Amino acid sequence: MLFNPNTYDPAHLDEGSRRLLRALVGFFEERGKNALVKSYIDRTWYDDFLAFSAKEGLFATFLTPAADGDGDKRWDTARNAELSEILGFYGLDYWYTWQVTVLGLGPVWQSANTLQRQRAAELLDDGHVMAFALSERSHGADIYATDMILTPTGDGGFTASGTKYYIGNGNVAGLVSVFGRRADVEGPDGYVFFAADSRHENYHLIKNVVNKQMYVSTFELRDYPVREQDVLHTGKAAFDAALNTVNVGKFNLCTAAIGICEHAMYEAVTHAHRRMLYGRPVTAFPHVRRELTDAYVRLVAMKLFSDRAVDYFRSAGPGDRRYLLFNPMTKMKVTTEGEKVVDLMWDVIAAKGFEADTYFDKAAMDIRGLPKLEGTVHVNLALILKFMPNYLFHPATYEPVPTRHDAADDEFLFRQGPARGLGAIQFHDWRTAYDSRADLPNVARFREQADGFCELLRSHAPSDEQQKDLDFLLAIGHLFALIVYGQLILEKGGVDDRLLDEIFAILVRDFSAYATELHGKTATTDEQAAWALAHVRRPVADASRDDAVWQQVLALVGAYEMRP
Repeated sequence: MLFNPNTYDPAHLDEGSRRLLRALVGFFEERGKNALVKSYIDRTWYDDFLAFSAKEGLFATFLTPAADGDGDKRWDTARNAELSEILGFYGLDYWYTWQVTVLGLGPVWQSANTLQRQRAAELLDDGHVMAFALSERSHGADIYATDMILTPTGDGGFTASGTKYYIGNGNVAGLVSVFGRRADVEGPDGYVFFAADSRHENYHLIKNVVNKQMYVSTFELRDYPVREQDVLHTGKAAFDAALNTVNVGKFNLCTAAIGICEHAMYEAVTHAHRRMLYGRPVTAFPHVRRELTDAYVRLVAMKLFSDRAVDYFRSAGPGDRRYLLFNPMTKMKVTTEGEKVVDLMWDVIAAKGFEADTYFDKAAMDIRGLPKLEGTVHVNLALILKFMPNYLFHPATYEPVPTRHDAADDEFLFRQGPARGLGAIQFHDWRTAYDSRADLPNVARFREQADGFCELLRSHAPSDEQQKDLDFLLAIGHLFALIVYGQLILEKGGVDDRLLDEIFAILVRDFSAYATELHGKTATTDEQAAWALAHVRRPVADASRDDAVWQQVLALVGAYEMRP
């Protein structure tokens, strides 16, 4: 299940994609661990990685839509996810420059501005990276408020003045998609997205705002000339472009978390098994076995959910926007699971997790950033709640969504349309996936909890006052998110029954923990609190199942160690 550079061959992808991804793995493996660790500690800008990407045409091939390129160029979410996982495996900083380039291209590929589309394609061919300049220090990523002001010049253009903050790649980006507002137009009609160049004399780079190898800039535009041909979107379309870019680009958070956890797991399991305490391996202790098993099972669940979510992105269209639920799920649920995975392993390897010459030391720091880097957990949970009524109670009929590894261009992602109407989106019946594996005892037990959650909402729905209490609603959101998580894990399948049942044993425990949390909320009514305690469950125990999954964990010992 886990990515292993020693055996990696993505046979499910076309030959061109396979060659590029294997070349990427080869680049990092040939550099070796010492160089990887040293550049991280020294916070060295990754010229060598960007030079490799330019030489191979990696970003150009993977990030140019078919309509704007030739040959193997296309926007293929399946292979993009594969690339994102590999970059996370070798380090968040490498992933980050890719991730920010994805975001920077979002407003361009959604634009009808053929000149800027051509320019972006040419910049990618030349090996450039991009930037997405939305957030500001005073407003964060609040799209409704921006102090980047565009003043009309009378010839269809503007001059732009203002400061942007927390902008990745802002030091070198060939194209920076900048969000601002017109000085002469009030409200949403005044929004503008325009293309800028970090090399322009009116673009003033201030500093890197983080103590990292990546460059997360703050920059200022001072009377920057914005020609009519530089404008990507205006008015409400600019607002929609910002949100729709997030829908496309921030999905990559989940695969970065997966890659980080995979590399850290090889190190942690190998170290723990080879370390002797009291005459036996650390892995002989029951609590160690439980923690490493939990970490492995949670990681496999992360992969199953994320892989299945890709299919919904690729099969989306105007009549099927289910991906808009699965996107915040990957940003929130998968990334927070990544934190749990690393914490479980860190409890086992203890002081080893601080050592400078390990990958784990970097993983322990970087995994924290993903749930916070591109949108906090509570923001995404609040978004997920918008989908809850239709998801649980008003299913619709759709054609089955197949596994999507075909070499197709996911062009709908750049014509998503207005970013509204989330509460009206319908889903197929979530019970179907659970019914298909009702033979597994912990799937059946979790299904009892899920049905109970529906009964809670029918009989003791949150009051108007509770719906204004975000702290209370977040507890509800965590319970709902587990049901969505389990559904896509079941749909993906492809693992043996013992591992799948172990995944749901963890979901049963997690549901019980969130129910207990709901019980303790000040805003929870007596009836809701009684429901919460009544739906605390123990997973169905099975010693042979536990042992079989533990053998999968032990198989990771020595399976991959990055060469010096």
